[in-house]
Amino acid sequence: METYNLNCPIGTLRIEGDENGIASASFLKTEEFVSKEIPNVLLDAITQLEKYFNGKLTDFKLKLNPHGTEFQKRVWNELMAIPYSKTISYQELANRLKDPLVIRAAAAANGKNPIAVIIPCHRVIGSDGSLTGYAGGLHRKKWLLEHENPVKQQSLFQ
Repeated sequence: METYNLNCPIGTLRIEGDENGIASASFLKTEEFVSKEIPNVLLDAITQLEKYFNGKLTDFKLKLNPHGTEFQKRVWNELMAIPYSKTISYQELANRLKDPLVIRAAAAANGKNPIAVIIPCHRVIGSDGSLTGYAGGLHRKKWLLEHENPVKQQSLFQ
């Protein structure tokens, strides 16, 4: 398993993967050294993440290999279907899984997402619009949502 620490606007993101795909991307609690050399198996992921953080990429095209239960993988696949700059509620996530009663299990699987940003668990919010839960911290969730959907200032003078 190869590892790379990427410095991004909201901290250090550690990416891990091998020839089978990206296994994890997680924010570190402390600022860590940024890796100097990008392992070949992570080059595409690092390039795409840099473009994402620079506002030049809205859809990741990467081979992913997250480790989890079959249910968790179903939830993570459903997260991948949430379009860039859109959000859904935890209830809507459960509904998309074809079982509105699995809301708590879906929320728990969302929270166990091992591939932050690329599998966009940050796009799931409370049904009242609140920013509930994010393993990387609510300040990062807020930043990611604002990054994907910046408020466009309209000109007063045309």
